[in-house]
Amino acid sequence: MDYFNYKGDVLYAEDVPVSKLAEKYGTPLYVYSQRTFVEHFCKIKNAFSDMETLICYSVKANSNLSVLNELKKEGAGFDIVSGGELYRALKVGADPKKIVYAGVGKTAEEINYALEAGILMFNVESVNELKALDKAGKKMNKIVGVALRINPDVDAHTHPHITTGTKETKFGIDMGHAYQLYRSAHTYKNLHIKGLHVHIGSQITSTYPYIETVKKVSQFIKDLQKEGVELEYLNLGGGFGIIYNEEKPSTADTFALAIKPYVTGLKLKLILEPGRFIIGNAAILVTKVIYNKKGNKKDFLITDAGMNDLIRPAMYEAYHKIIPVEVSNKKEDKELGYYDVVGPICESSDFLGKDRHLPLVKEGDLLAVRGAGAYGFSMSSNYNSRKRMAEVMVKGKDDFLIRERETFEDLVDKEKIIK
Repeated sequence: MDYFNYKGDVLYAEDVPVSKLAEKYGTPLYVYSQRTFVEHFCKIKNAFSDMETLICYSVKANSNLSVLNELKKEGAGFDIVSGGELYRALKVGADPKKIVYAGVGKTAEEINYALEAGILMFNVESVNELKALDKAGKKMNKIVGVALRINPDVDAHTHPHITTGTKETKFGIDMGHAYQLYRSAHTYKNLHIKGLHVHIGSQITSTYPYIETVKKVSQFIKDLQKEGVELEYLNLGGGFGIIYNEEKPSTADTFALAIKPYVTGLKLKLILEPGRFIIGNAAILVTKVIYNKKGNKKDFLITDAGMNDLIRPAMYEAYHKIIPVEVSNKKEDKELGYYDVVGPICESSDFLGKDRHLPLVKEGDLLAVRGAGAYGFSMSSNYNSRKRMAEVMVKGKDDFLIRERETFEDLVDKEKIIK
């Protein structure tokens, strides 16, 4: 459930008209519903309340400080993949012992930063990374908490660009190799290899890939236990899908019921890393129609938001529902037009939606692109020297500017002209 709904003819974000937000803050504009993402976090938390579970929000999905702070207040930990994300988590006062650090290319600088901060553990992707962590631990006189990320070779049946659990991807360590690493863990004097991590992909709408994965992982852990290898944590990653169009993703309760039978007997602390599930449907991208361009077969709605603002359609051919912010009662305005909704970027791939039937749209009308909370602003850029937009959070009847719109000065602030 989300809290973007029509009241009469006007789209609201919780109790605030979206048109008023556009008037106050300008467009394009990201608008977040605090109630939506907090409720989604609590759904996962409650589904696993009968187990010792740490829910680590995936910061890469949306890293705005106000989003992180609201989730921290609800008890969330954080799944990070860079030194910058660690900085953000610490900036909002996150407990370092609720932070796990993933990613295939952690630098020495990032490793040292995380060790100084005292994070819970690193999710390790290779033998060379193990060696680097062991070396860093020795230099800093610290024992480094580690989970090995195994690659279970499970197809998540999602888009190829967001599939991470098959042998063809760069992620994780194959199970045979990982088994030997666990057995030889004692040779790494400055590491405490205390967990197992797995993450098979993103926007997964079925429980089946998770069940297949957790069956493999469960047997793997039991085999290790027979060898005397004792672990403390099982991290099942994230990737839980949401509704963008007509998907029917599993609920938090359904997911929990599906996997609990395979993990409860292991007597391990559970870690989950949801991102999209929490924040995906908690935001809309509000954009204004600049031009209605007539074409031979269909019309083009050229908006002030482009692929630099929301790259998912261009990168993944992702579908986002697009709806009018205000609906006209006039009979002639209710007729459906056939449109491609495109941006102002000089690329043919610059579109927000293709082949959309919308009520007749005029220049100056506002549109809302739904499901824009995850991998929206966090993947935005200044391509074409465009200013990144403002972000606003709504809490009931109140709205808060949580990121100012960039200026032209911001675009060149770090650049130098050679004299």
